[in-house]
Amino acid sequence: MSYKRRYFYLLLFMLLLFTSLLWVVKIKNGVVPFVDQWTRDFVEALDETNLYFLFRWLTELGSSSFLMPFTIFAGALLWWIYRNWFVCFMFVGGILLSYVINIGIKVSVARERPRIFAAADAEGYSFPSGHAMISMVCYGLLIYFMTHKLKTAKTVLIMQISGTILIFAIGISRYMIRVHYLTDVLAGFVFGFIFLFLWIKVYEYVLRLRS
Repeated sequence: MSYKRRYFYLLLFMLLLFTSLLWVVKIKNGVVPFVDQWTRDFVEALDETNLYFLFRWLTELGSSSFLMPFTIFAGALLWWIYRNWFVCFMFVGGILLSYVINIGIKVSVARERPRIFAAADAEGYSFPSGHAMISMVCYGLLIYFMTHKLKTAKTVLIMQISGTILIFAIGISRYMIRVHYLTDVLAGFVFGFIFLFLWIKVYEYVLRLRS
């Protein structure tokens, strides 16, 4: 990666982190971010439409009832592919740790949801979205480990694009079905990406030590 591209990604990363932290400050002071003020009417108009029901289905792919057995299955699949317990540990451990961190941030910020919807796994505090953050980590780690075993660049690209679309769709579904504000979802993506990036760096660092 060129120096200019690294510099661009670093600036983008810092901008997203700063924006998310600014939202935290505003929310804790009882101020609704402008992004949420501007976007609430749009999703309220979608209630009970076909688009609403599509996102209601998509949101289940980030629910705890789906991700728990999926994590076990994907962890076992990674062990079978790699024949390495450490890969499985980093995959499962990363997901569990991101869940704990997400709960910690939620309790700290203590933002109420726009509505409670128990059937859609939408109870408790709102910021950041657990579906957005944990899906970023779960599917992101799976993509990372799987693409290292794929043979062609085309297959890798297809998996990366498909995974990115899936992660985005799961996260944005929480906004579309009105169980999160848009800033909850965007912050979930940011915090999830930060965790994913750092967790992969830890994995690669340990690999270098072991080799």
